[in-house]
Amino acid sequence: MLDTAARRLIDPPLNRMGQRLAAVGVTANGVTLAGLALGLIAAVTIAFGSPLWALLPLLASRLADGLDGAVARATRKTDFGGYLDICADFLFYGAVPFAFALMDPHNATAAAFLLLSFYVNGTSFLGFATMAEKRGLSTSAQGSKSLYYSAGLLEGTETILFFVLLCLLPQLFVPLAYIFGALCFLTATARILNAHQILTD
Repeated sequence: MLDTAARRLIDPPLNRMGQRLAAVGVTANGVTLAGLALGLIAAVTIAFGSPLWALLPLLASRLADGLDGAVARATRKTDFGGYLDICADFLFYGAVPFAFALMDPHNATAAAFLLLSFYVNGTSFLGFATMAEKRGLSTSAQGSKSLYYSAGLLEGTETILFFVLLCLLPQLFVPLAYIFGALCFLTATARILNAHQILTD
């Protein structure tokens, strides 16, 4: 829901930073892998009981997630780069709830529910992207992407804000996870209904 507005604000400075990084030989895939490493460091930090300390690598990982596309636009976008970015994103998004489950076993059921909602929401997103590619559909509402990004109630910006909230208020993980998970299911349902309208011949 917030990605389109966020993109209008962050894309210009990200593109400038991406051009500078590309000029000194930094690759988009290298930035993607660096961002993934930072995200996994954040998850490990959470798992060891220090969610507040995880904020710095978590936010740095999301900065890298925006920068990899900017570097690609300054050099050359590749299909593998887009694929790698999606794989890294999904690993990061799954690692954070898993880390909270490891930190406190009382979080396990809520974390499982949250991961289930991510699984369903991700399927609704990637499945539509596949069909959109087949039909030649495209959009730039969330910026220039390798895949068709279908808008929804919860997108990347909301998920990052949610993770930040979890790190600030880890004692509220269980109710926050159930609320966010329910909203993910709502987002997936809306995407499926939208896909029915667009893809039904």
